[in-house]
Amino acid sequence: MTNAAGSCHDPERIDMFAVCVTFELAQDALPAFLPLMRVQARTSLAKEPDCHVFDICVDTGTNVVLLYELYSDAEAFQAHLGTAHFKEFDVAVTDLVRGKSVRTFPEVIRS
Repeated sequence: MTNAAGSCHDPERIDMFAVCVTFELAQDALPAFLPLMRVQARTSLAKEPDCHVFDICVDTGTNVVLLYELYSDAEAFQAHLGTAHFKEFDVAVTDLVRGKSVRTFPEVIRS
């Protein structure tokens, strides 16, 4: 049986592909990084129909920024990585980022 979100068996599971990106920013880079990140998030949501959530979480005390993104599927995330706006953002923040890690989650469960 399939629920309203299209998932089988578990009514709390939704068919989405989650991505968590953690940026460790260079000292004092947050003021320059955040406006670029906001534009990237808004553009992704506006131009990519399979990008459903793009949240920016900030820890100003440690210069760490966490992105929480939801896509329709893994292919939609791969398409996101190929967009011109993503590539432009990636180049624009190169000097602001000390480290970056990406984790993907093929299953999302609503609480």
